[in-house]
Amino acid sequence: MQQGIMNESSEPEVRRTFGQMTRSGVPATNDGSATQLDTKDIRQRVLRLAWPVIGENLLETTLFVVDTLLVARLGADAIAGVGSAMQILFFLISILSALAIGSSVLVAQAIGGGNLPQANSLARQSLVWSVLLSVPLAACGLLFSRPIIDVFGLTPEVARIALAYMHVTMGTVIVLVGLIIGGGVLRGAGDSRTPMLVTAFANVINVGLAYGLIYGHFGLPALGAVGSAWATFIARGLALLLLLALLWRGRNGVTIKGMGGWLPDLKIARQVLQLGVPAALEQVLTSAGFLVLGIIVAHLGTTMLAAFRLAFTALSFAFLPGFGFGIAATALVGQSVGARRMREGVVATHIATAWAVAWMSVGAVLSLLFAPQLIAVFSSDSSVQQAGTGALRMVALSMPFWAVLFVQSGGLRGAGNTRFPLLVSGSGIWASVGIAALLIATVGGGLISIWAAFVLVSPFTATLMWRQFHRTAAKIIDSEANGAPA
Repeated sequence: MQQGIMNESSEPEVRRTFGQMTRSGVPATNDGSATQLDTKDIRQRVLRLAWPVIGENLLETTLFVVDTLLVARLGADAIAGVGSAMQILFFLISILSALAIGSSVLVAQAIGGGNLPQANSLARQSLVWSVLLSVPLAACGLLFSRPIIDVFGLTPEVARIALAYMHVTMGTVIVLVGLIIGGGVLRGAGDSRTPMLVTAFANVINVGLAYGLIYGHFGLPALGAVGSAWATFIARGLALLLLLALLWRGRNGVTIKGMGGWLPDLKIARQVLQLGVPAALEQVLTSAGFLVLGIIVAHLGTTMLAAFRLAFTALSFAFLPGFGFGIAATALVGQSVGARRMREGVVATHIATAWAVAWMSVGAVLSLLFAPQLIAVFSSDSSVQQAGTGALRMVALSMPFWAVLFVQSGGLRGAGNTRFPLLVSGSGIWASVGIAALLIATVGGGLISIWAAFVLVSPFTATLMWRQFHRTAAKIIDSEANGAPA
């Protein structure tokens, strides 16, 4: 499938999905059992989808990192306050991720089956329901922001910064969910380049605004740490308008253009949520787990909390290949299910896993070797550097296992199984939180004990996810061979 900017006239190209030709040029059979799969073509499709996703996430992470670097100049209190508010924001967004995940999988399957009207209807309804659900959630977050911040047990100054930042970011929830859903629809249609370009646009706007609003340059008011929140809100708001305009014009045959199909449809909502709710619960459990970890670390002191935030920010770059190839696996497996050629979805997932493990292993080695230098980029505080260096090195040990976890769970979602990733990932996160709390209470160890828990748990969760994907794929392949629905 051609990547890049395409309009709705590209329908013939959209229909050219997985498995139409083998390497020898012989058409694949209906059950996907061609004598030789075109692994070279599948590898190219994986890379064409994954690299823009990695680039988009790199830009998104860069946006957060730039904000962190600018805020870090204001001191450890500012870092801790902004980090706490951001963690709450991520938790709220995870609740709404059901729409993004469900719509992405269903759009991919519709595209694989050549059903463009269904894909267009899913795109419109996903955006409608994002507004209906995100507005009341953001309002509740704004209303209860004070008691939520109080749970962290922050010092008065850190709490003041976190509360001010959170008040602005509640509006960002609505905007960011729209961006996530629009990008998910496009990736389900096989276009991962457009979301990347939109994110690049947001980054350019954000950098200038954040610098001006935090420190009072370019004639803008000096708002301190909360200036970062306003900059991000404005930048993402403009990016959402751009993305909606592009979706209106159409990409890879999928468009939201037209006046029909905008009234809320409960049937489509049920279809989306049936897949999305388990995936959203997985994200909620993950975010809640890290939220609890943040509370545990907050009670160890502001220095430890700042180091915790910085170590996680530095490591977020190393996670990007796993996220990118996992999203590619979701889209390509979804398309292969829709086209009834699951064998090629399995090959795509194998290729994506190999690439993710390779790149995240490189990231792990670099984190182990250059942890002090990476932490020093964000903070000149020697206490923060010392605590962050140990944490960074410890969590790097689990990166190869997380690569397997990310991609295999992505493949499962594309196949329509979002419940198993919920059970395994959710259980894994909370097992890690429990072990971390136990280690802190018994042997101490600070941040090293926190992240050691993940090193212990991640090999088990990765193995379980690998086995379940192959079991699910085998069942789908058997159903295709027997002519039954997958």
